[in-house]
Amino acid sequence: MACGTLYLVATPIGNLEDISLRALRILKEVDLVAAEDTRHSRKLFNHYGITTPLTSCFEHNEARKGERIVELLAQGRSVALISDAGTPAISDPGYLLVCRCRDEGLPVTVVPGPSAVITALALSGLPTARFAFEGFLPAKSSHRRALLAAARGETERTLVYYEAPHRLLAALADLREELGGERRVAVARELTKLHEELFRGTVEEALAHFGAGRVRGEIVLLVAPAEAEPERESLEEALARWHAAPECSRKEMVKSLAKRFGLPGSEVYRRSLELEGDEGDGQSDDSDH
Repeated sequence: MACGTLYLVATPIGNLEDISLRALRILKEVDLVAAEDTRHSRKLFNHYGITTPLTSCFEHNEARKGERIVELLAQGRSVALISDAGTPAISDPGYLLVCRCRDEGLPVTVVPGPSAVITALALSGLPTARFAFEGFLPAKSSHRRALLAAARGETERTLVYYEAPHRLLAALADLREELGGERRVAVARELTKLHEELFRGTVEEALAHFGAGRVRGEIVLLVAPAEAEPERESLEEALARWHAAPECSRKEMVKSLAKRFGLPGSEVYRRSLELEGDEGDGQSDDSDH
């Protein structure tokens, strides 16, 4: 007897019209649909006249329920897995079940569709060539700050996080502490719904904007890459430039470079002479360094 197939079916992230014809067909044809929240998914089913039996499969019962689903698949039954919104197994239940099916050699396929990550990224106006999805930010501030601190030197990728609306201000405050108030961010809220909002600006501006009232709806927080700092000129390069075309006296040059590089004037003076290859050169007229 042939094994059944597990279908990972993406469902709307807000607007019920955002579901594919294939997804509707699969949800009607399979023997069972495993849903993150059967009450939530019932709204989708009622809207499209889907009568397939529903069973729950969420974070706290996925391991146990997964065993039953694997048994059904082995018996030739087909099962669709859906989350409350978006694609299953992406910051939603499904990973453990997919792993179990792969280990058992059972067929798994995806019916692609809505994704809050991709939707927010495309809408954000932040760089999209490279990005990293980091899932939900930790609820505890110390853990959240440790994660955000790792993004200080990220100069190539936009970072994407999920966040709960009641923690958005705390997350932005932690962002300011770890990355600075001028780091560019985008905050997507209520994606594809009637009151969809995309805020784009600095961390400081985001705090002012969202601090003005209660934050509602599911949140996607995007952090732009840090602007790469221009390559800093080394002391040796600065000294060589001065020797090639002096624009001021040695005394003025030593004072300026000592302040710029945080070094004693005597150290800058010594290295200047070493660069010339003659430690005695210039001491008679510039000894007042």
